Amino acid sequence: MEPMPSPGLPPPAAALLADVGALRRSYARLIALSSTLRHLDQILAVCLASGHYTLDPAPATSLLLRYAALRAPPRQLLRLFRAVPSPDRFIRNALLRSLPCLCPDLLFPCPDSFSFAFAATSLNTSSSRGGIASSSASARPLHGLAVAAGYAGDTFVASAFTKLYSTLSRGDDARKVFDAVPSPDTVLWNTLLAVLSGSEAMEAFVRMVGTGSAQPDSSTLSSVLPAAAEVADVTMGRCVHAFGEKCGLAQDEHVVTALISLYAKCGDVECARHLFDRMVAPDLVAYNALISGYSVNGMVGSSVELFKDLVTLGLRPTSSTLVALIPVHSPFGHEQLTRCLHAHVVKSGFDANAPVSTALTTLYCRLNDMESARKAFDAMPEKTMEAWNAMISGYAQNGLTEKAVALFQKMQALNVPPNQLTISSTLSACAQLGALSLGKWVHKIISKENLELNVYVMTALIDMYVKCGSIAEARRIFDRMDNKNVVSWNVMISGYGLHGQGAEALKLYKDMLDANLLPTSSTFLSVLYACSHGGLVEEGRTAFRSMTTDYGFTPGIEHCTCMVDLLGRAGRLKEAYELIPEFPKSAIGPGVWGALLAACMVHKVADLAKLASEKLFELEPENTGYYVLLSNLYTSKKQYSEAAGVRQEAKSKKLVKTPGCTLIEIGDKPHVFMAGDRVHPQSDAIYSYLEKLTTKMIEAGYRPDTEAALYDVEEEEKEHMVKVHSEKLAIAFGLLNTEPGTEIRIIKNLRVCLDCHNATKIISKVTQRLIVVRDASRFHHFRDGVCSCGDYW
Repeated sequence: MEPMPSPGLPPPAAALLADVGALRRSYARLIALSSTLRHLDQILAVCLASGHYTLDPAPATSLLLRYAALRAPPRQLLRLFRAVPSPDRFIRNALLRSLPCLCPDLLFPCPDSFSFAFAATSLNTSSSRGGIASSSASARPLHGLAVAAGYAGDTFVASAFTKLYSTLSRGDDARKVFDAVPSPDTVLWNTLLAVLSGSEAMEAFVRMVGTGSAQPDSSTLSSVLPAAAEVADVTMGRCVHAFGEKCGLAQDEHVVTALISLYAKCGDVECARHLFDRMVAPDLVAYNALISGYSVNGMVGSSVELFKDLVTLGLRPTSSTLVALIPVHSPFGHEQLTRCLHAHVVKSGFDANAPVSTALTTLYCRLNDMESARKAFDAMPEKTMEAWNAMISGYAQNGLTEKAVALFQKMQALNVPPNQLTISSTLSACAQLGALSLGKWVHKIISKENLELNVYVMTALIDMYVKCGSIAEARRIFDRMDNKNVVSWNVMISGYGLHGQGAEALKLYKDMLDANLLPTSSTFLSVLYACSHGGLVEEGRTAFRSMTTDYGFTPGIEHCTCMVDLLGRAGRLKEAYELIPEFPKSAIGPGVWGALLAACMVHKVADLAKLASEKLFELEPENTGYYVLLSNLYTSKKQYSEAAGVRQEAKSKKLVKTPGCTLIEIGDKPHVFMAGDRVHPQSDAIYSYLEKLTTKMIEAGYRPDTEAALYDVEEEEKEHMVKVHSEKLAIAFGLLNTEPGTEIRIIKNLRVCLDCHNATKIISKVTQRLIVVRDASRFHHFRDGVCSCGDYW
């Protein structure tokens, strides 16, 4: 505003003020008309040459803001700011608001609420552009300054910090900021609702309406409706819809679009389409919402048709449209559509778009086309956290665990900070590998990155330690958890079963019920598995009955397989066979008959084994394992012609037995051995040591068990064959390369054979070592000549 001449000033002074006002208007007009940085440079040159820049803060502030709007480099903005001799608070705040990262000295000497809000926004911008680590380190000190300056209850400042903590994935801190404000306004409530997710957001909305301290607006409903959609709470969504109708907010196009998305994601596609058809001129966002809804519900044809309508109307698809269209939720049977969409993505130039490429990566992973998934991932010039997570979890879920870990290691090398999902997926891969050293390394990264230990990460840690053989460490983490969910309990119960500690598993199951947690179908599977591997027949029967009578679960394939396994291991083969017809028809499959065949192998019951095998050959004719089991059973009973017939049948079908291999980690390096392996650099030393060790074992009472070896070779050759099994080579290598008393851990990809099991018991006794073996069935802890499984596996 032009300064008014004071009545007391002499005429020359009044004229000078009038000239200053006119000059300011001229600068302001020129600055506003400038469309390039070069134009601003010319105005700045005139301003500096005339001396106005350093004398008058008004043009300096206008120039700074315009330079920032035209994306001038931050260093140039700071240089212009420092040329002002006495910058006031307004110009400081203007610069704070304009910089893409925080410059702390701009806050002083006298920050106000705008200063702190703009500083928090700068940190938020910086973290969104990849500077999460530095923003996270600066957030708390800046927040502390704002609180110390008396702005903890300021709604404007609180909204900025709530958004910042949300971006940094620190939801607890965001809620604390909100709780410090005595009278939050609508904007702050909306900010909190955008931060929260699922049931938390819905609870906050109910609280907002209940307190009446702030009036919900269309933005409020647009935030809470996606939260209801996230947890598929259609009842809550209908309540919000009714509230919107009552308050006159339901006709807002953003609210209608959120309602379309809600109903579609909750399965009420008809209602979603009705709302869409009522819109006078649905925009692209509304189209995207319904296309996504069709895709989520597996209605891929309807999704494609709506996409065609969108294009026909002249609306230009965006990356969000393509993400909605890509059939991630129902990929099978749509491989050709996937290829066409991928081609369209490349042709449209969206292949560099992170959300689109991430959706394609996820889709290819679900189709188990990992090569195409990796190509889509590698094509992204800037990979988002979602992209890294999609690729790592894709590898882990498709059994390519080594590639999952390798990609996580690459992520670390590039200094990309992981989040909870990354950690959970990588821990899952470590669990599948049984790589304890890698799992411990990932555990250290959690502390290093200061990641929030939510229930998913802690459950993944428990699962990793369980499957890597460290049941005690798994229990320590479990006991430290404050927010255990049913999955956490299931993993720990299953872990005890895996390690043969059935009594501990049942005790934990009782503790779970005492904690008023309802068991799930998976809980009963964990309990039955523990009973099966612990020989707890009656306890297993009780759990199986309770599952159906007390909790109303229909037994699935795994539950029925466990029951047959439980009875079969206990030698009650006839009882197990007679139980099978009582199972639901859908549950009687290869698992049930395979468990019966395995039990027949243990107890040498050939007639029932033949019957189970015939069922299995019908159900899974390509599975070599069944032929091997039946052949070994015949061989052990010296029925060599029957064994030859089974082997010949497998040979005629060109079935190949999965080769056995054993992994052992020494330090951080894995070593893999095959039976009769001589490719390891230390092979000569390993075989020499194994000869000496075998002599000591024989002196301690060891006798080779050659029943499962080929029947048509000499006994001496059979003994040599079992002597060089991969487990023995790995254990010998471990004994050679570790200090006396050190625990030995190995992982076998197949079920450990009877001879190796007996040999490992003797080795643990003569070497005074604890030897932990994880095979395809369970864990075995060998100590002083005894195995934790009680020779029951």
